[in-house]
Amino acid sequence: MAADKQPQRKKIEATGQMMKIMSDYFYDLNDAAKSDERKVAWCTSVGPAELLRAMGFAVHFPENHAAMLGATRMATELIPEANTIGYSPDICSYLTADIGAYLKGSSPLAKAYPGIEGPPKPDVLVYNTNQCRDVQDWFSWYAKELDVPCIGITSPKNFTDVSEILIDDVTRQIEALIPTLEEVSGKKLDPQKLRETVALSRECTELWRQVLETAAATPAPLTFFDGTIHMGPAVVLRGTQQAVDYYQQLLAELQQRIADQVAAVDGEKHRIYWEGMPVWGRLRQHSELFSELQASVLVSTYCSSWVFPDFDAEQPIRSMAKAYLGLFIVRSDAYKEEYIKQMLKKFQIDGIIYHDAKTCPCNSNSRYGMPQRLEEETGIPSLVISGDLNDLRCVSDEQTRTNVEAFIEQLEEK
Repeated sequence: MAADKQPQRKKIEATGQMMKIMSDYFYDLNDAAKSDERKVAWCTSVGPAELLRAMGFAVHFPENHAAMLGATRMATELIPEANTIGYSPDICSYLTADIGAYLKGSSPLAKAYPGIEGPPKPDVLVYNTNQCRDVQDWFSWYAKELDVPCIGITSPKNFTDVSEILIDDVTRQIEALIPTLEEVSGKKLDPQKLRETVALSRECTELWRQVLETAAATPAPLTFFDGTIHMGPAVVLRGTQQAVDYYQQLLAELQQRIADQVAAVDGEKHRIYWEGMPVWGRLRQHSELFSELQASVLVSTYCSSWVFPDFDAEQPIRSMAKAYLGLFIVRSDAYKEEYIKQMLKKFQIDGIIYHDAKTCPCNSNSRYGMPQRLEEETGIPSLVISGDLNDLRCVSDEQTRTNVEAFIEQLEEK
């Protein structure tokens, strides 16, 4: 495509504010780690962050750090460090990249934020296996290495409906965390503070849902690639007023784009659903590839993983259990397929891209016949691309481009 014909990517003006609040978040974590009065908890991204915040912990999310390692393309060089101590190249490359970064003494935080050397040392590690078993192994390694307590929730998987029995189970597990957290923090849990934190998480998640659903407009005002960046506050700052304020600002901007018919992708011709993890080290490259082809990748289950409509301040712990059980990644294929069918219709999707991530089987939904079943039921074609979330040795840029171009050509013919 000639240089003068290249589509222009539309910058989201709120990005500057997001970068500021993320910077404030990392500096606050750094200050907490140096303080004698504040404690630091590490938490998995869909773990009980509301409980930790209500108890006064500064909360670090290693998965966020791992995604930064991927996005800065540092991960591929660090993964072998973890391989040398026994972690297979085939397991989660978030885990291997993050542990590799620790072993190497390297962090993107040090490059982005002067005065920060890396993630803060934890006083406690808290996991939820609702994503995969790897998070438990990941946190257990740090617990031994840093000599700090590691506690967590073991979640059920592969269920269709969130039953009361499952909610009872996870509720009891969350309640069982409280004595250890009180001992580490030196504070008793304040039920009112927990209700307030859950209420803020509920407000944050509702705003984030509305942000993502602006992409149902034609043309779509934001893309999946925008979402992977702007989901940051929903991941690391839910339960705070900062996250709520930010998504109010972002939503207003996107609603104005809709009113002005401003497209995220110039000349949008094809509307694409992205199923699976992003390839963090290729966000810009993939965004530009689809833009060149006038294809808007505008919705995903990944970005929607931080939409929790079940939070309820009147039943904070039980609603947390229900919300975390509702996560897409742990549901049965029957549930996933019905969910995707609804999304295809709601967002007027023309084609589906499945990312088969080498080291993330739990978030790769192309391995057991789902693409074929959905195409047979909906008539919407799909493409499976091979890659990985962090390990770029698993990514073939040339093959991806060739396959995507052929797929968009197929949509043109259809």
